[in-house]
Amino acid sequence: MTEDVTHKIQEQQLADALSERYLAYALSTIVARSLPDVRDGLKPVHRRLLWAMRQLKLDPDKGFKKCARVVGDVIGKYHPHGDSSVYEAMVRLAQDFAVRYPLVDGQGNFGNIDGDGAAAMRYTEARLTPVALALMEGLDDNAVDFEPTYDGEDEEPVVMPAMFPNLLANGSSGIAVGMATNIAPHNVGEVCDALLYLLQHPDASVAKLTDFVLGPDFPTGGVLVESKENIVKVYTEGKGPLKLRARWEQEDLGHGQYQIVVTEIPYGVVKSDLIMKIAKLLMAKKLPLLNDIRDESSDKVRIVLEPKSRSVVAEQLMEHLFRNTDLQINFNMNMNVLDADHTPKVMSLAEVLTAFLKHREEVLIRRSKFRLDKIAHRMELLQGFLTAFLNLDRVIEIIRNEDEPKPVMMQEFSLTDVQAEAILNMKLRSLRRLEEMQLRNEFEELALEKAGLENLLADGDLRKARLAEEVKKIKQDFGQKTELGKRRTEIAGAVQMVEMSIETMIEKEPITVVLSKQGWIRALKGTVDEADIKFKEGDEMACMVKGYTTDHIMLFATNGRFYSILGNDITGGRGFGSPVRLAIDLPEDADVLNMFIFQPDKKLLVASRNGKGFIVDSNNIIAQTRAGKIILNLAEGDKAWVCRPADGDSVAVIGNNRKLLVFKAEEIPSMARGSGVILQKYAEAKLSDVRFFNWAEGLAYPSGNGMHVEPDMSNWLGRRATVGKFPPVGFPRNNKFH
Repeated sequence: MTEDVTHKIQEQQLADALSERYLAYALSTIVARSLPDVRDGLKPVHRRLLWAMRQLKLDPDKGFKKCARVVGDVIGKYHPHGDSSVYEAMVRLAQDFAVRYPLVDGQGNFGNIDGDGAAAMRYTEARLTPVALALMEGLDDNAVDFEPTYDGEDEEPVVMPAMFPNLLANGSSGIAVGMATNIAPHNVGEVCDALLYLLQHPDASVAKLTDFVLGPDFPTGGVLVESKENIVKVYTEGKGPLKLRARWEQEDLGHGQYQIVVTEIPYGVVKSDLIMKIAKLLMAKKLPLLNDIRDESSDKVRIVLEPKSRSVVAEQLMEHLFRNTDLQINFNMNMNVLDADHTPKVMSLAEVLTAFLKHREEVLIRRSKFRLDKIAHRMELLQGFLTAFLNLDRVIEIIRNEDEPKPVMMQEFSLTDVQAEAILNMKLRSLRRLEEMQLRNEFEELALEKAGLENLLADGDLRKARLAEEVKKIKQDFGQKTELGKRRTEIAGAVQMVEMSIETMIEKEPITVVLSKQGWIRALKGTVDEADIKFKEGDEMACMVKGYTTDHIMLFATNGRFYSILGNDITGGRGFGSPVRLAIDLPEDADVLNMFIFQPDKKLLVASRNGKGFIVDSNNIIAQTRAGKIILNLAEGDKAWVCRPADGDSVAVIGNNRKLLVFKAEEIPSMARGSGVILQKYAEAKLSDVRFFNWAEGLAYPSGNGMHVEPDMSNWLGRRATVGKFPPVGFPRNNKFH
């Protein structure tokens, strides 16, 4: 026994074995599970569900049967997978919020838009819908091929005849190995219009077809906010994002008050999860314009949003919610399907419609040929019956007297085997004169039908006309003139973005921002006195500003960069704050020089330790990243030293050599970025401080217990980049103007 087993072992590289088996698994996943067929828009599990329900005769006009019975037949005969996955697929086909045109008519609890699951399959019942019957019309007419089931005991259709354009009408989604599909539902009336145009213009462009297929039509409605150009691009490439928003309206409550009511949410969004996320943002004070949210939904969606105050602009509130919640989503279209050869391919809108029409033409040809065979067989029988009527007495005599009447009749009347057998099987009551007339009329009608079918098979234009009739019938039965076919998703085009200032997105509260000399930053609520602020042992105040959570707090560092932090983002007042290097990407070799609140349209002087500087517009210093924005270019060994308001007509500069120089402010250029110009000439010294002042008011500086004003600075007036003179008696020994 051991020798026999050993003899059957084959050596193979592990990589080759894994590759071969993984490829087989991948192909099985792609073809047999995840991707829909472009012809009928169904995956195998959905196709088998419909086929099993048809075999159980669950027509729309018949009674319901337990879903457990259907699922049992499917997994027992056609689809050997878990019952839960099959039941979930069946439930989805019945959910009118998941499928645009349901294929299953469910009775019982089939789940809801809140994300609640369906009841167990032993409780729920189902039957087919008229849409499903249209998908399967022609199965008895040899319209499609059949293949053996997995156990070889039965047969199942390879594809449905699909009179209904299910792929685009109901869409599809799935994840395979290395690829995925995500096709949006569409309005079948619009799809039919595009099909009719394509029949007359086979080379129609995608742009032209989008004049008919305006965009997706989701079962949950909503508003599609995309430009026509982007819609055309997505349908041309077969993939791309489409922006979908909730539908909302403003309800007037009187006395200037109002509330916002959301009546439709984006496709695929679970309502309960959406409300919970908004509630969490509200509790975290991330939605300053919103006061409350309530779910007043019944069988229709009704989410009530209560604004913070009557002064809140509804459009701004909704824009903020669109940006931060699933009230707006991107539906990533990916029309990846299996073509007629079961090859995965991302198709454009034109390719999908063309493939559907080609399939329908093949179905038409096969059904016509099947009908021709039936007609030929029936006409053969009718010809034999008519021969029997013309020789009725002789036929009766042969049947009465001959032991083997069949060969005798075949020889005497030139009958075929089929005709002779049919005559022998006739009932006596069929030998009436009236029956002969009916047979002749039937023969003539069949002859006319046969001629029409032969013309149909020979003439492509006739086939196009017949296909157009079928498409028109689908449009009439399920199109926009029916309640089911009315467009639900509004095509709004690209919308203008509502301007959202910082104040609208953050709750405005007063804060006091403190920066210590050891580099700790914190934001204290309200207005706090400096005497009430405590620091770590050995640490002390470096800077303090009072503002609001909506303010940009600006930091200027010795590396010549400006950093900005939103007041709302600064760590609260518990403890001693957090290291400023955690709030901004400040290098280890750089330190913060000063901190101030951003004010637009202000002029600032920035200067380096070596005495070079320039004036910069405050609008140019806001940093977009944590790395800051470089404004002052520094030479090797130099560092930024001063950032002062440029709010006077004169400039006073002093170095650590105690030389003071005054010159006109107009001598300093305004720049967006650079190293600047020399403010004061130094031999061995460095810049200590700079201050702007108005010449007529004199220069103020600390002296004793107060501020001293030097009214006449003529003695120190000179040109920029000169040396200067010693300052007035009493000027601070630290060489600072503040």
